[in-house]
Amino acid sequence: MDKISTCLWFDGNAEEAVRFYTGIFSNSGIGDITHYGDAVPGKAGQVLTVTFHLEGREYVALNGGPQYPFTPAMSMFVKCESQEEVDRYWDALLEGGGKPVQCGWLTDRYGLSWQIVPTAMMKFLTDKDQAKTQRAMQAMMQMVKLDVKALEAAFNGE
Repeated sequence: MDKISTCLWFDGNAEEAVRFYTGIFSNSGIGDITHYGDAVPGKAGQVLTVTFHLEGREYVALNGGPQYPFTPAMSMFVKCESQEEVDRYWDALLEGGGKPVQCGWLTDRYGLSWQIVPTAMMKFLTDKDQAKTQRAMQAMMQMVKLDVKALEAAFNGE
């Protein structure tokens, strides 16, 4: 168990969302599921929290109600080693009503924002040659889903 976990606030569909996420990412699973009882607000027997992990990182999903919807101010950042991995996560997270945004960002069907980023992009952005870095950044700003080959071409000035 992690000392610090991220808690994601859902409006009644926490368990459904957790099953969706753990079905996408390997090294993932569901832990404890708690339910509302008579002593807490909410419908007795309904799922209160779901503890789960994605790629070894622990999260808690809470069915807290409609008061606090997700915003892009908080997003899940997924580091991808290849274009195939970018494509796989991108397509899976858009399934069932997600929406592409820009620059590798998308919003899934539950309203949670994700950044699907090739690790190559992080290398491009930290390169000491600022002209290369700027070309890669400008190319990224024109994209919705990130394209590793196009980013690399821009970085290399091709």
